[in-house]
Amino acid sequence: MPDLPIYRPALAGKAALGGETIRLEALPEGHLLHVMGAATTEEIKAHLLGTGLKASSVRPAGYRQWFVAGNDRLSAMHLRALTEALAGRAFISDQSHGRIRIRVSGLNAAQVLNKGTAVDLHPSAFPEGSTAMTLFGHISMQLTRTGADDFELTVLRSFAESLHEELEALAVAHGAEHLAS
Repeated sequence: MPDLPIYRPALAGKAALGGETIRLEALPEGHLLHVMGAATTEEIKAHLLGTGLKASSVRPAGYRQWFVAGNDRLSAMHLRALTEALAGRAFISDQSHGRIRIRVSGLNAAQVLNKGTAVDLHPSAFPEGSTAMTLFGHISMQLTRTGADDFELTVLRSFAESLHEELEALAVAHGAEHLAS
């Protein structure tokens, strides 16, 4: 019996699904930082560039709250540099271990997501770059539109498998099949 828990990605073994109009895939378990404070989105973006985190994105997550997400794991040096850059303006809580990101993309992505969320996903109401804290069925998540037909769902780790299974069933109903990994 091991003394320490063994790290295993939350959606390990879940193959991507794809079809002509829909694709579902788990994103890499990179980094996800919860930023809270009096900073602004532009200020956080500027500090990301200044600390060498150019590939990270900033997403509003409520009043004076943001998520900073990216596909790569953060080094302690990058996390410390960002924390020091925002000192006095905002606090950072590393949520990388506790939240999972899932991508739903394709021409029918909005149609699939409309089966579980009440957010109006029409591009005029929820354009690219928009984000909302919402529910998919009974699972709380952050929904972000990352492209015309691309969405990213951020969910608590303990709900990731359940959400992925619900999305799998919906994607299969739209003609998706498991893709070889």
